[in-house]
Amino acid sequence: MQPLFRSRRDRLDRLRRQREEAVEAAARRSSTPTSGTQTCPGCGAECANQELVKTEYVCPHCGYHLPIGAYLRLSLLLDPFSFRELWPELTAPNALEFPGYEQKLAAQREKTALADAAVAALGKVDGCQAVFAVLDSRFFMGSMGVAVGEKITRAVEYAQKHKLPLVIFSASGGARMQEGILSLMQMAKTSAAIQRFSDAGGLYISVFTHPTTGGVTASFASLGDITLAEPGALIGFAGPRVIQQTIGQELPEGFQRAEYLEEHGFVDQIVPRQKMRETLSQLLSLHRKGVLHR
Repeated sequence: MQPLFRSRRDRLDRLRRQREEAVEAAARRSSTPTSGTQTCPGCGAECANQELVKTEYVCPHCGYHLPIGAYLRLSLLLDPFSFRELWPELTAPNALEFPGYEQKLAAQREKTALADAAVAALGKVDGCQAVFAVLDSRFFMGSMGVAVGEKITRAVEYAQKHKLPLVIFSASGGARMQEGILSLMQMAKTSAAIQRFSDAGGLYISVFTHPTTGGVTASFASLGDITLAEPGALIGFAGPRVIQQTIGQELPEGFQRAEYLEEHGFVDQIVPRQKMRETLSQLLSLHRKGVLHR
């Protein structure tokens, strides 16, 4: 029996290494190049990319949180060798035959190495297993079309079936214009899945990152049992400029920013990127202890 167990163990170790190498390679593709500098959108300072790697792409001068890719975000959060991607090849056809859409999709896939704007995975944070879904703003600004809606829904249903917590990181410009009414239907689809998950007693942690707007804010992103946000994240349905022009009034300072929404009870806690793993670990650990003592 010993050779059989040894063979199985070696095979599992090899598969784990392959998965980890895939995550690291994708993270490198999704991150900013490590050489050179880039200008911080928050303060205008020139930041060395090597320094940004160390700070998890948070400006060392002003604390501005730069956007990061889905795989990179997961690599910062998950325990080593715990990542297992779910439905990595999931895509949707150009059902409405929107002119030029297929070519744009192909260009986005070539540029980002993503199938679409969402990545779903099974992983652990300090040993606590959960289902994770991350929207990637590099792919059509993280907009939600049929593929994104389907992947989010599958992630919710997988968490429900396996009685696991669910963590979703949102970063989106809203519904995807090229998919029309099919895109808008994903709002109801994902919201219904979240409701079923909630009715079954599941824990859903929603994390807003910059920016989260439109149909994503108006659906699954706002339905978390616990709602977190990165500092300075823009969170809303329509943009501040549109609202101001519509109502003809000046908006309060910081309107639709994470800090304003935390002050008014929409966000439970603002969590800097460097503290996100620790915070999720605490929440998932408390949930696991609660489940064990039911």
